[in-house]
Amino acid sequence: MASVLASNLQTVTLDAPLALDSGKSLADARVAYETYGELAADKSNVILIFHALTGDQFVSGTNPVTGKPGWWDRMVGPGLPIDTARFHVICANIIGGCMGSTGPASLADDGQPWGMRFPVITIRDMVRAQVALLDQLGIGQLHAVIGGSMGGMLALSLAAHWPDRAARVLAIATTARHSAQNIAFHEVGRQAIMADPDWQGGDYYAAGKGPEKGLSVARMAAHITYLSEAGLTEKFGRRLQDRDAKSFGFDADFQVESYLRYQGIAFTNRFDANSYLYITRAMDYFDLAEEHGGRLADAFTDAKARFCVISFDTDWLYPTAESRAIVHALNAVAAPVSFVELSAPYGHDSFLLECPALDRVVGGFIG
Repeated sequence: MASVLASNLQTVTLDAPLALDSGKSLADARVAYETYGELAADKSNVILIFHALTGDQFVSGTNPVTGKPGWWDRMVGPGLPIDTARFHVICANIIGGCMGSTGPASLADDGQPWGMRFPVITIRDMVRAQVALLDQLGIGQLHAVIGGSMGGMLALSLAAHWPDRAARVLAIATTARHSAQNIAFHEVGRQAIMADPDWQGGDYYAAGKGPEKGLSVARMAAHITYLSEAGLTEKFGRRLQDRDAKSFGFDADFQVESYLRYQGIAFTNRFDANSYLYITRAMDYFDLAEEHGGRLADAFTDAKARFCVISFDTDWLYPTAESRAIVHALNAVAAPVSFVELSAPYGHDSFLLECPALDRVVGGFIG
């Protein structure tokens, strides 16, 4: 898939070139975003939500591109934990993404898609673009910033580098740095994409066909990390898919195989392969301690927000130990922080799925 665009996307073009950690910059960078709920006259009721790796700006309602419910439809809306009858919610597609913000599928100055000419970006670059968006919208301090998974990295980065911008920071199922294991899983996905002959060095847009097989495999591998063994066993076990006996071939004999294949194919219909390369690389580069002299606590020396950190007991991608490290760093600088490990059977994806305890914590923290 080359690019996902819709005529009704809200977008702004940033006033100034976006400086990047690589030393390069993006001129005329666009940020696509969505809003929910009414903005208060004094702009004091704004909540910024950062999406995860494969998410987008459509957190609630119906996604106008896919026709499916927003990725946090159960959490954001009137009367829900993030109550849009009270709060004005903003969610923007990250720089490097493929849902309207400037990314590899966007056109460069020469009128051709950036492809692999797009500069390598970081988590901090993504936040920098959204801070610029807030500035152009005339929004100063946020009531809260919220993010899960990669979105949690973005929330922590904002708290560390723009400590005056949010009164509350809610980081869910996340980490302050990508581990060797995290990097390894991402590298498998990137290699699957780049090994697909249809990738063509990232210059596949004019061909009308991208590395769909490679991207599908990348999604399958990543999706396994989002689930728990107990959840997979309960949902699929070793049950066969639409058959009474093994085929003694390499079709999808097992239900779990069929499920992963479906997830992989569906993903190619809404995501750009080059965006996947760039976003996973940004996540792998993320190390908040490294950005502050090697000591994580120093990242929060100037923090003025209240923090809430949430983990899940079945999340082995970003296990509770990663959240505790963030909490210990905040404690070291006497930052006000609440921490809870929730029990849920779904693994890393628990923050996206039905978890009443999460609803209570989120609603209680943002007030």
